Amino acid sequence: MADFEIIDNQKDLERLSNSLLREKSVAFDTEADSFYHYFDKTCLVQVATPTGCYLIDPLAMGGPANLAPLAPVFASPDVQVIFHAAEYDLFVLKRDCGFAFANVFDTMLSAQMLGYSQVGLAALIEHHFGIKLAKDEQRSDWSRRPLSQSQLSYAASDVLYLIRLVENLTAELKQAGRFSWAEDEFRTLMAREWPERLFDDLGYLKIKGARKLDMDALAVLKQLYLARDRRAREIDRPAFKVIGNRTLLEISETRPTTERTMTRISGVSDLIMRRMGKELLEAVEKGSEKPHGPIPKPESTGRRRLDGRTEYRLGLLKKWRAPRSVELKMDPGVLCSNASLETIAFKNPEQVSDFDELPGMKRWFVGAFGEEIVQLLGEASPPPESSEPRRRSRRPRGRRGGGGSEGED
Repeated sequence: MADFEIIDNQKDLERLSNSLLREKSVAFDTEADSFYHYFDKTCLVQVATPTGCYLIDPLAMGGPANLAPLAPVFASPDVQVIFHAAEYDLFVLKRDCGFAFANVFDTMLSAQMLGYSQVGLAALIEHHFGIKLAKDEQRSDWSRRPLSQSQLSYAASDVLYLIRLVENLTAELKQAGRFSWAEDEFRTLMAREWPERLFDDLGYLKIKGARKLDMDALAVLKQLYLARDRRAREIDRPAFKVIGNRTLLEISETRPTTERTMTRISGVSDLIMRRMGKELLEAVEKGSEKPHGPIPKPESTGRRRLDGRTEYRLGLLKKWRAPRSVELKMDPGVLCSNASLETIAFKNPEQVSDFDELPGMKRWFVGAFGEEIVQLLGEASPPPESSEPRRRSRRPRGRRGGGGSEGED
């Protein structure tokens, strides 16, 4: 069982934060309650240093906003802030507290860059240290108090080994010549901003099976979907815990008009009828007043239609990526996503500087493989049906970017 100190007041949090500013590396994790609440929040922050482990309880201090004393730690370029799978942690900490980050190390991203087949925290800890982490509290409600001893021990274990893990992964990244690649990923992650989450009033169209309904049933489904969301907001529960999608679909298809017929629907319990039976019947009645209008077209994903020449270049890039990813022992999507390959295929870069105009392009990828791709596309013959002239190839300058030592990055 891990030893840890619980921090549940501002004075102790300020004391801890001041001490963290003197550390070289600090491991963090967060626990939120999105599985149990409509309005989710940060419920616990775990912290580990080389000499101690701390569990910060923001709910005991009045809410996540009172985590403010940690701001200088996250903003310090001199303190390496370690997370595993940092994306969600940064999202909730930026959203709930407005924190800025200056020196993040993500152990999951690092494992991906190194080509690990399993990048979960438990798998990495077992691989490096032979220790099996418990998984029995993964679905805990972290908003409930008091937290059990099992919950507290589980939460502490998520940060106890991260500093040692970073030491191992850093050595592997440098040996593979990919440390600067990982640093670039970290900078991108730290700079990311998330838009405010807005209710999707067309979300009912995304329910599996919704688009198979006739227009009468679809109109009812829309009203049921809106009624469920109102109820979820009122009781602060995730919508799927109020009433399930399959039940909404069945109500939409059968359109019951009385409580008795409503209770025959699978998933409509007596408890649901007591809590929102009236709202469900009103939604059926309102939706039945007139059929659904034309189904709105999905918002554009921004993808453009590929012409023959672009399709040809995309094929070349995928054929190039396949052996490269095997050589690097890296997942193809981590090396370069399909979306990025399409962007390159459309641009058809003639020199490395052309990559600067492409959105979402990883700098480490361009630095390591930009010249190689320019040469690949420059030497390629256009497809037979294309009149596009073949352009003069450009010889890459210097070494290829796949190998090399850390000093060559």
